[in-house]
Amino acid sequence: METYIDVLLNADGEKASKVFKKLTDMDLKYHIGEHDFIYDWKKLVTIEEELQFIDNIQQKLKSSGVILKFTSKR
Repeated sequence: METYIDVLLNADGEKASKVFKKLTDMDLKYHIGEHDFIYDWKKLVTIEEELQFIDNIQQKLKSSGVILKFTSKR
């Protein structure tokens, strides 16, 4: 299973380089193409596991002005 993360930056928010560093520090892999980052679970996960993962990303980027979109696929 993979979770794809799309990032929208606010011009008044945190710098793109800082957002990039925070997300790659969380083992997200940057991606050139349809989505900005990919997290490979290497297994099927429950909705609870996925929500915890998303909560962690939101906490890491709190007050950054970043808008996130998450999509998961098997």
